[in-house]
Amino acid sequence: MNLFKEFRQTVLQELESLVEAGRLPPGLDYGRVSVEPPRDPENGDISTNAAMVLAKPSGSKPRDLAEALAERLGGLDAVTDVTVGGPGFINLRLDKGVWYERLREILAAGTAYGESDLGQRRAVNVEYVSTNPTGPLTVGHARGAVVGDALASLLAKVGYKVTREYYINDAGGQVDVLARSAYLRYREALGEDIGEIPEGLYPGEYLKETGRALAERDGDKWLGVEEDSWLPALREFAIAAMMDLIRRDLAALGVHQDVFSSENALVQAGEVEAVLESLEERGLLYTGVLEPPKGKPPPDDWEPRPQLLFKATQFGDSEDRALKKPDGSWTYFAGDLANHLDKFRRGFAEMIDVWGEDHSGYVKRTTAGVKALTDGRASSTSRSAGWSP
Repeated sequence: MNLFKEFRQTVLQELESLVEAGRLPPGLDYGRVSVEPPRDPENGDISTNAAMVLAKPSGSKPRDLAEALAERLGGLDAVTDVTVGGPGFINLRLDKGVWYERLREILAAGTAYGESDLGQRRAVNVEYVSTNPTGPLTVGHARGAVVGDALASLLAKVGYKVTREYYINDAGGQVDVLARSAYLRYREALGEDIGEIPEGLYPGEYLKETGRALAERDGDKWLGVEEDSWLPALREFAIAAMMDLIRRDLAALGVHQDVFSSENALVQAGEVEAVLESLEERGLLYTGVLEPPKGKPPPDDWEPRPQLLFKATQFGDSEDRALKKPDGSWTYFAGDLANHLDKFRRGFAEMIDVWGEDHSGYVKRTTAGVKALTDGRASSTSRSAGWSP
């Protein structure tokens, strides 16, 4: 058992002893009584707020109640010193034997030490890494992988039923750029001098391997063919190659996911349209014009245009959010909402996203969207991999 949880039971027993002695009235609510490390280690090993939270309902002065409880706790074999600090905190110092016994428990339990039923087998989805499948992982991605995997392990340790997920952003313009970049390397693998990589394509050397693999598989099948014919096939091939590269990097890091979900699969299944229908039914969509980006000059091509907007401000966001771009295509946010609604439908009322620092602006809008789509039945917690607790 956790040391502080164990001593909380001891404190509650001593409080009941004070009830039996007539010092406290029966039927007190002990729910707010905590036992935890003191803020200042100089004050001891354990601190409890029992006297402070029970003084008013028991009709006692906090200091008087603290001294009465401290007297009882000071008589325990495990306690070598007890003091009352401030308005009524009780600080305890424990005998060395308590810590020796704890070490014996740790050695006996091995890797099982620290396990608990805190989560009560509640399902929680932890999504992490989820980098675009357009290249190998960076150091920043690795940080997110480690943070997410450690968090998932801690949740499993304390009794949650954890699913580790990677959301593949395999829809949208970035994967078309990937396919065109891979096609250039494919032509190079077949002996063509491709010259400088055109601006707007991915110049990474890692795509040479993808081009060679495609040339080995298909020969010159795609040379001289219109883009509309080869783009879907190369997009699928290149995404698979990048995900294989990413999986190898994650495996080398000792990180794994239970589920790899696909944005493109959600789009093809009409799940983004389902999000819009759901929000429309709730009266949460309208056509409006967003203000230009705050804190920086607007892009040269920015102009006020009517867009389909979600009433995110009704759910705690700082502004309403676009679900469609002016050209009619989905925003990244629309696909992300489909992803979270899909997770909710798969049984996850608790969802945690570990994102990069560049996604900090998506935290409030995603939280708002999840609240709206699930009528508050689900919660989404999004954090940067570089956050400070």
